[in-house]
Amino acid sequence: MRKLDIANEMAQKFPSRTFSVRESLVLVEVILDSVKSALREGEDVKIPLFGNFLLRQKRARKGRNPKTGEAAWISSRRVVTFKPSLFFKELVGK
Repeated sequence: MRKLDIANEMAQKFPSRTFSVRESLVLVEVILDSVKSALREGEDVKIPLFGNFLLRQKRARKGRNPKTGEAAWISSRRVVTFKPSLFFKELVGK
């Protein structure tokens, strides 16, 4: 599913409000930009009945290049993880 698909669904689900697909796409962009901004600033994003986007700090570690087998140093970094809510898990699991 793409952003455009989400915007199309929004436009169809609110016919009385008459959202155009273009307006719906702008709304989707605003929501995603808000999530990205919060994560960039170090905040976790919690969406009830959907799940949580969490920031995790990974420590520096020694690794290896799988192609050459040569040892390499992997620097510390922040990563985003997603933890689905129980409701979401049950919905998808069915």
